[in-house]
Amino acid sequence: MKHKIGIVGCGGIAHQKHFPALNNVKDRVEVIALCDIIPERAEKAVQEVGEPDAKVYTDYHDLISNPDVEIVYVLTPNVAHCEISVAALEAGKHVLCEKPMAANVFDAQRMMDAYKKSGRLFTIGYQNRYRPDSQTLKTLCDEGALGGIYYAQAHALRRRGVPTWGVFTDKSKQGGGPLIDIGTHSLDLTLWFMNNYEPAAVTGVTFAKLGPTLPKNMQGNPMGAWDPAAYEVEDAAFAFVTMKDGSLITIDATWILNSTEERCAAATLCGTKAGAELTGVGGANDQKLYINQIMGNKQVQSEVNTSAGGVDLFPGKSVKPGDIECKVWLDAIEGKSELVVKPEQAFIVTKILDAVYQSAREGRQIVF
Repeated sequence: MKHKIGIVGCGGIAHQKHFPALNNVKDRVEVIALCDIIPERAEKAVQEVGEPDAKVYTDYHDLISNPDVEIVYVLTPNVAHCEISVAALEAGKHVLCEKPMAANVFDAQRMMDAYKKSGRLFTIGYQNRYRPDSQTLKTLCDEGALGGIYYAQAHALRRRGVPTWGVFTDKSKQGGGPLIDIGTHSLDLTLWFMNNYEPAAVTGVTFAKLGPTLPKNMQGNPMGAWDPAAYEVEDAAFAFVTMKDGSLITIDATWILNSTEERCAAATLCGTKAGAELTGVGGANDQKLYINQIMGNKQVQSEVNTSAGGVDLFPGKSVKPGDIECKVWLDAIEGKSELVVKPEQAFIVTKILDAVYQSAREGRQIVF
């Protein structure tokens, strides 16, 4: 039997990632319910991804109350993740929630409590783990090729990359700016590569130097001009994260920065045997993986070919990380494999991000 899916939130990420992924697995799923506070968006989504008789709702409670819905996708602005996910888990639904888990650690803890009581599966949309370069680097790390990783950098750098659709610059809806939006991907990858989820202390700073001040004719934003008067979040955030084992992670996350470098969902890893550079998405060096090591008593940097091999999931179609995320999620629900993105891991990401914001507000180190 096909899985019956309900989707809450029919905005940008739904159209960009989840609708195409679900349309690739029509043999496994039926989208029978869609919800959005703008009814026209939900109605339009029925034509794109839903069954012909799919229900349309404007209140997520009504969708969750539908007894036929087995799986709920939570694709809303960040501050709504907690309430919807908790309600769905309490109603006995499996839940895939978009990143980040929550806007703050208190909401994330509520979600974890509901998940543990529910007996259902719960995951977060960190699709960058499924990129070929990310998968290759994770394998190398798990095999010990880098040795013990004691220093890492989580990169989410945009020179001009303010999302001008949706509510990204509205702090009351998102909880923050580039740190919680794209920095969350880079931090998730870095912790996953290191297999280290025990932070000890965080020191963070945030800047809002350009977002609220640059006039529209001086922004140079490829995504279109933003309204400086409505720009309520940081435009750059930086942090030091000390782990309990003494290792260190630095975070840089920007939408607007006068920098010569640009890359997102990227990581630098330094281990006792070798180092790795995951160049990430964007810039001139897109999705490359480099290893730095000693060979023949010389320091050698080499590029790893991450395009060879793999599985042809959807013959004749271009496979994106979101497609693999969808397949892995359904496989886990069917008991064919384990979740790749575990809620316990996503909770630590939110815990660290929340501490960065707290440290920046209070001007002090946050110790866990």
